[in-house]
Amino acid sequence: QVHLLESGGGSEQSGGSRRISCVHSGLPSSVHCMAWFRQAYGKDREGVAAIADTNTKYAESVKGRFAISHDSAKNTVYLQMNSLKPEDTAMYYCAADLSGDCGWLMRHRKYFASWGQGTQVTVSS
Repeated sequence: QVHLLESGGGSEQSGGSRRISCVHSGLPSSVHCMAWFRQAYGKDREGVAAIADTNTKYAESVKGRFAISHDSAKNTVYLQMNSLKPEDTAMYYCAADLSGDCGWLMRHRKYFASWGQGTQVTVSS
């Protein structure tokens, strides 16, 4: 059984940086897709970034500001968020799937097999 646990959320000023983490367990060592989604109050959940092996994908709204990485030795996926904006305020969720096709999964998020409980990031102006 796959478990995902996010941490690192909190409050930041606009323009600041923050790194959130997702520790995973139960995933096999084969290639799989790990992703970050976010959901702002009253809005749909949206894909932010994804990684499978060394391939990464980003939403247009975060390109150049956010970076996703995976430390396999620590079973942890990170999302480094720089130049934060108030519109980045949301609950951030980690997701995982055995498929390495992150592009397809990001467009069809309901097919991600596993989700974490989320960590809140709040950016004030």
